[in-house]
Amino acid sequence: MPPPTPTPPPHRHTADPAHTRHQLAETRPDLLQRYDQALPAARTAILARLLIACETEPLPAVTSRHHHHGRTHVHLTHGTLSYPTSAATPFTEPPPGLTATFNGTPTDDPAHLTTLLWPTSPLATEIANSVANLALARAANPTPPTTPPPAAPGLAEQLLTDGHPLHPCCRTRTGMTVTDVLAYAPEHHPVIRLQRLRVPPERWHGGGEPVLLAHPWQATRLREQYPWLTTDGTTGPVRPLMSLRTVAPLDGGPHIKTAVDIQMTSAVRTVSPAAVDNGPRLSALLHNLTADLPLDVLTETAAGAVITDHGPDRRLAHLIRQAPPPGAVPLGVLTTTPAYLTAITDPYTFMKDLGQVLFAPLARLLERGVALEAHGQNTLLLLHDGRPVRTLYRDLGGVRVHPGRLTTAGHPMPPLHGDLPTDDHTELRTKLAAAALATVARQTITALTHHHHADPDRLWQITAAALHGTTDTRALLTDPLPVKATTAMRLATNPLHDQWTHLPNPMAAHA
Repeated sequence: MPPPTPTPPPHRHTADPAHTRHQLAETRPDLLQRYDQALPAARTAILARLLIACETEPLPAVTSRHHHHGRTHVHLTHGTLSYPTSAATPFTEPPPGLTATFNGTPTDDPAHLTTLLWPTSPLATEIANSVANLALARAANPTPPTTPPPAAPGLAEQLLTDGHPLHPCCRTRTGMTVTDVLAYAPEHHPVIRLQRLRVPPERWHGGGEPVLLAHPWQATRLREQYPWLTTDGTTGPVRPLMSLRTVAPLDGGPHIKTAVDIQMTSAVRTVSPAAVDNGPRLSALLHNLTADLPLDVLTETAAGAVITDHGPDRRLAHLIRQAPPPGAVPLGVLTTTPAYLTAITDPYTFMKDLGQVLFAPLARLLERGVALEAHGQNTLLLLHDGRPVRTLYRDLGGVRVHPGRLTTAGHPMPPLHGDLPTDDHTELRTKLAAAALATVARQTITALTHHHHADPDRLWQITAAALHGTTDTRALLTDPLPVKATTAMRLATNPLHDQWTHLPNPMAAHA
């Protein structure tokens, strides 16, 4: 076990579990007991995510792996890690009391284990923050809802407690104080207002009036650095969505994606100049490409950025997006919320419906030249009596566009900036398969297997059937499933460079 952590200074921004407890005792003593109760399970949940990475990812210093009598042994250049193989099972809650052993020393603390495995990496700080914030999230939501929430803007999205289902940094909010997390994180159910910062017209890039819609956490820092930004009031009340920096107005208006200098999971969440320009153009293209499909891409209607010394600045930008209709549920919420899972009467019918409104349209759109990154946060379902009837997709920053396929489909590619265009068919398929199949399908099938005792092979067979009939069918059904190696990326010299691991494709038998 790691040695006791000394009491940290009261104003450190990136809080570990001890600092979080210290701050709660001062500011939210009502949460303190539930935080203490939630902390062991939060520590175990993050440890399990880290062990999933140790099981599959191309991690630094790892030389080999082998399994023996129900345990995994990971050999590194400076020692051996051992843990129960069953603990590294994605999309499941690990058993209490989980420990891993490195060079004979057991630990239940993922931050301590990270320090043992990679002593010079700062990842341990991020993971400690993730543990603290996950415990805080669970403390604030001790009992899952028994019925779905009202169809009010943002309410369903705030049901997600645990964040990214695979990433050990699933609840990292680097740079935020404990008070900030309580005030702004969606799992704490806040209602906030964005700041309107008026921009000199010559410093505005994009459409609409020269007013930056800034997250309140970001606005204070921007005004200090750029005094020529002047306060122009606030927006109406909004709810933070799953991504924290994207908000839904309570009056049902368009969603607003803001920039915040906070690292959440793998990246600092800003809005790139490319996204400012690409959104409206790509929205128009996708509106035409999906006209005959049961999938709607929520239109990015406007965007803007402030021009600083280096041009349009990703730290001072916003994007405005069409709101989904009332009642839309993100897949990441649906697959982790008993209230929604219980409403599913037949898991096989549900999976068939999901194939018709999600997997088949994604494959058809891929054939036409666009790969959507349809994961649990940016993919929503409209449900009727617990059955999916239509898919809604949002956030165009992660898509890939193949100019040749678009031309063949009769839709020439508009001018796009950044890394969206690609001539690589494998890259195009990877974008779809990693999100929709290796993440969404696996998580959904795991949830239906556990909640409804469904046969996972039959569910994969249904999924495979939905993907038949396009030029990419064979590759999607038989190629190993790509999974983003998120922990390897955090440990890499360039953490923004995509790294992948690959898993056996459970649909290969049904190709």
